[in-house]
Amino acid sequence: MLHTHGCTEVFYVVGGSGKFNIEGELVPVKTDDMVIVNPNVEHTEVSYNRRPLEYIVLGVEGLEYSAQEDADDRWFMVNLQAERDLLLHALREMLREIELKAPGYELICQDLLEVLILRLMRHAGLSFLPSGAEHRRPSRQPSKECAAVRRYIDNHFKENITLDLLSELIHVNKYYMVHSFTREYGTSPINYLINRRIEESKVLLAGTDHSLSQISHMLGFSSPSYFSQRFKKAAGISPMEYRKSEKIN
Repeated sequence: MLHTHGCTEVFYVVGGSGKFNIEGELVPVKTDDMVIVNPNVEHTEVSYNRRPLEYIVLGVEGLEYSAQEDADDRWFMVNLQAERDLLLHALREMLREIELKAPGYELICQDLLEVLILRLMRHAGLSFLPSGAEHRRPSRQPSKECAAVRRYIDNHFKENITLDLLSELIHVNKYYMVHSFTREYGTSPINYLINRRIEESKVLLAGTDHSLSQISHMLGFSSPSYFSQRFKKAAGISPMEYRKSEKIN
């Protein structure tokens, strides 16, 4: 049956073949395919009777796949036959450590996971983002709709995003959407969008010579003055002061 998780699922096919069901969309999978499913996305696997799927699954908290432009932000699949030996070694070592639970096993699993994520980023050009758990009330899992809104903002924050667009995305009333999102993440969708842009602007201020006008336009702010106003409110200093401090450091 279709199900969801509050964590990102990394599903590696060791053998066999079948299909992966992502919210009703059937995708064929075979040996050495890796499927990454973001939190709160409905999914399940279906094996073929002649060659049933053999697989290893990881649940990764605090990190999720970030889609490239025009890509599906719910899931990603890549065949990693060229990386098979390294992947199987890392995954089986994790399973062994979890089974034995010897002193330090959690740290070893964490290190193996970091190697796995870095190899995925290098081999498949993947990007990953923090899952936003720091904004979430610890006793709650975000709804599927709120998670979809936040994921859309994370992947499209440079574009013109409105409440109407976000509510249409999840097919609910925009006032209900704002209330639900704020309850789940402790901030409104628009404030989340602005903060996402501010964080990106810090990277541009520190790493490029783009003018404030260029940066504000690139990140979707209505004007350089509005960008400066929101930056100072968030960071406590002006964009130019931030740039100077980063250059000194």
